[in-house]
Amino acid sequence: MSEPRPLVDERFLEHRRRSTSLAGVIAGLVAAGLFAYRYYVQHVWSWDLCAVVITLVVIKIGLMIWFHFTD
Repeated sequence: MSEPRPLVDERFLEHRRRSTSLAGVIAGLVAAGLFAYRYYVQHVWSWDLCAVVITLVVIKIGLMIWFHFTD
């Protein structure tokens, strides 16, 4: 008797992980670009976009430190 096939292929999980990571990076870059545009062109400090960019940076660096010490 053969082994049962998994419900989800590991390639699917890897593609989902990579696409989610890339989407997060691109969304962060768009937020940073929109913040820079509003600041340098419109001369408006956009606190909501600043908060999004800072949150992205803090989480990214925090996870890099966490993975460095736990992996």
